[in-house]
Amino acid sequence: MPRPPRAGTALAALPLALALTACSQPADDGSASGEGPITVAASDSACDVERSEAPAGTVEFSVTNQGSKVNEFYVYAEGDRIMGEVENIGPGLTRSFLVELAEPGEYETACKPGMVGDGIRSTFTVTGESAAPKTDDENLQNAVTEYQRYVASQSDAFLDRTTEFVGLVKDGKVEEAKALYPVARSYWERIEPVAESFGDLDPKIDGREDVIDEGMEFTGYHRLEKDLWEDGLQDDSSAVADQLLTDVTELVGKAKSVELNPLQLANGSKALLDEIATGKITGEEERYSHTDLWDFEANFEGSKAAIQALRPYLQEQDPELVATIDERGEALGSLLETHREGDGFVLYTALTDAEVKKLSEALDAFAEPVSTVAGVVAG
Repeated sequence: MPRPPRAGTALAALPLALALTACSQPADDGSASGEGPITVAASDSACDVERSEAPAGTVEFSVTNQGSKVNEFYVYAEGDRIMGEVENIGPGLTRSFLVELAEPGEYETACKPGMVGDGIRSTFTVTGESAAPKTDDENLQNAVTEYQRYVASQSDAFLDRTTEFVGLVKDGKVEEAKALYPVARSYWERIEPVAESFGDLDPKIDGREDVIDEGMEFTGYHRLEKDLWEDGLQDDSSAVADQLLTDVTELVGKAKSVELNPLQLANGSKALLDEIATGKITGEEERYSHTDLWDFEANFEGSKAAIQALRPYLQEQDPELVATIDERGEALGSLLETHREGDGFVLYTALTDAEVKKLSEALDAFAEPVSTVAGVVAG
């Protein structure tokens, strides 16, 4: 996770309506309102949303960061359920995303200058009759079913590996725990947009040491990473490991019960690539173990899994897009393989600046067509 935790984001369903970059293709009328994308002027001290309401359906927001800090934009339902978000909007940049707001009622929009805190919030009203997401297409229905099976299988494996990892930490088997650490985390990274959406479970399991700045206790995988690689096992390491297993068990139960829609799969695929760009390719995520390339591969695999589930529909709608995604995905995968070592990868610290640049360029090339998938799915 490349940033401090999102405060107060409890989500019981619809977790994957996430970031979509500015090159996304909107629905035919631009948004459910028929008036085009809703523009948002975000700054360090303001969040000016052009319109405060839209009819139920697919809504597009276009967010421009006019401030000096990196910003984020969220759409929340009751209880701070994240309905949609776009992250890592640098100063001067504009990013757009589509979000399914199928039920009329009161929502909230929020800008988060510096990507911290509860954000600058405003009420957003969804009007009209309930608009069920587009699920009548058999290929889209099958895509959701296939991807939910994928989430369930990865969740089960994450729990199994975490249980094993916790046992090694508690037994003081440092080298064995180090070897398992990136393997266990790969299951989280493959389904990260789902996994990180359940309120405080995300920072408790995956929060970096930055969480202390937000007034939270430093726990979870990254706390144990620091113990294993830097500080040595501490008096409370066993207790931290026990809490990690408790939190992962709770998260897995929630992740396996989520209900998704096709647009969420498309947005989630792009969100996983954003995770690589903002954390893994920079070496910030695994700052003690330097196992960032394991995370890189897992995010990449998760992104491809979502696209693969949507493939039959995309092949019918835009075969050229599918061909482009395949070509650029193969190029990125081949480049990543050049850094493999044994069953894993070289440490991030072994990469040269030139190698990091090549990976970043290949990632950008793959992310560009993936960012248009949501527009195709939204129709």
